[in-house]
Amino acid sequence: MTKKSISKSAPVTYADAGVNIDHANRTKQRIKYLAQKTFTRGVLGEIGGFGGLFAIDKKYKDPVLVSSVDGVGTKLKVAFAMKLHNTIGIDLVNHCVNDIAVQGATPLFFMDYFATGKLDGEIAEKVVEGLALGCKLNACALIGGETAEMPGFYPDGEYDLAGFIVGVVERDRIITGRTVQPGDVILGLPSNGLHTNGYSLARKLLFEIAGYKPDTFVSAIKNKLGNELLRTHKSYWTIIKKLIAADCVGALAHITGGGITENLPRVLPKGTSAIIERGTWPIPPIFEHLQQLGNVPEDEMLRTFNMGIGMLVVVPSAKFKRVQILLDRAGEKFHSVGRIVKGDRKVMYA
Repeated sequence: MTKKSISKSAPVTYADAGVNIDHANRTKQRIKYLAQKTFTRGVLGEIGGFGGLFAIDKKYKDPVLVSSVDGVGTKLKVAFAMKLHNTIGIDLVNHCVNDIAVQGATPLFFMDYFATGKLDGEIAEKVVEGLALGCKLNACALIGGETAEMPGFYPDGEYDLAGFIVGVVERDRIITGRTVQPGDVILGLPSNGLHTNGYSLARKLLFEIAGYKPDTFVSAIKNKLGNELLRTHKSYWTIIKKLIAADCVGALAHITGGGITENLPRVLPKGTSAIIERGTWPIPPIFEHLQQLGNVPEDEMLRTFNMGIGMLVVVPSAKFKRVQILLDRAGEKFHSVGRIVKGDRKVMYA
């Protein structure tokens, strides 16, 4: 039995397999420039190292690092359809900032993971523009990330995006909810729409059942659908920082996937529950329209969408007036949406 001869052919390169390193490097140089504009004094070194370096300010006596990771889910599908990529990064940063802010953490630095089948430098740059702007607005440094090109793994024109954030808080200032007790007041800070949650159900109702297109003007929401769905996920860090400084916060809950129903119990101590009073805040038209399109039960709406409340603040009753004055002076809208009662860490609706 003879061995098959292997015929010599032209050399095969990584670019032949769909990954152009030179093209990727040019894109990364543009991304590096955007990231450097977000650098704070804690950043050590430059973009491009194997790891990002960050020095914690010496003003902290007993610093605790707080980290979180998230994505923007199928909101990306709307961005693809709209060919708008410069706001999705802001969504991601703000979502991550809110996730650590509820524990009292000041955001320090952010890193991203951008993966696609074939790298489009213009799209990647637009995404990072959004990330950089989100970081800048939250005084957070974009110190690195990963741009992965994986031919055949993602459909043409699509990508995935994830973010990683690290913040810091003094150990004795961590917000845990341990001081929450019956009688405390629950305030709701308005959302800016769907934020980054519930898009799988929303897309099914709007695009499949209703047959809308992204550029369809929907009279029920008084807006073009794509514009409505790409409203930016709001950051609450600026107002949270003021509430924390005034020592007015018992607990904070970022209302993301799971809605009020599943997120508020995460910060309630044993022996307490929450009563949320329906009708105490205005429900944005997009949520009402979604419910009508699918005849969605109210309980399902409340555990899927934020329903117009992006952040809940639990305040001791004795400090309610102080918080009210602080929020009014800051021009921050809010609604008194409920109260803490005795119970077993559940949300009840009244």
